Amino acid sequence: MTTYKGSCHCGRIRFEVDANISVVDDCNCSLCFRKGMLYVEVLPERFRLISGKEALTLYRPYVAKHYFCKHCGCHTFIHPRSDPEVWEINVRCLEGFDLSKIKIEPFDGKGWPEA
Repeated sequence: MTTYKGSCHCGRIRFEVDANISVVDDCNCSLCFRKGMLYVEVLPERFRLISGKEALTLYRPYVAKHYFCKHCGCHTFIHPRSDPEVWEINVRCLEGFDLSKIKIEPFDGKGWPEA
């Protein structure tokens, strides 16, 4: 298991996750598609918010909780509607993460409610 450090663009929000990342999901729901989020799911005990709790802003369409920095607007992580207890981490916010070394799988977030 690797510990990854992550942050928003301005650095006010800092976090760590423990994960083995070989595949990430590319969701086509109306929000994830617009923000270009590529995510990996992690259990609550493998996520640590290091700093920036006061900088977090919550956007809550339906059940999902999308967190972003109120200063720079960067979307860092969410509690998804499919499993509100886990975290989905935007791998684009992880320091030094190399997207060329992993598989990107499509996730049908648009069709998820009907499925």
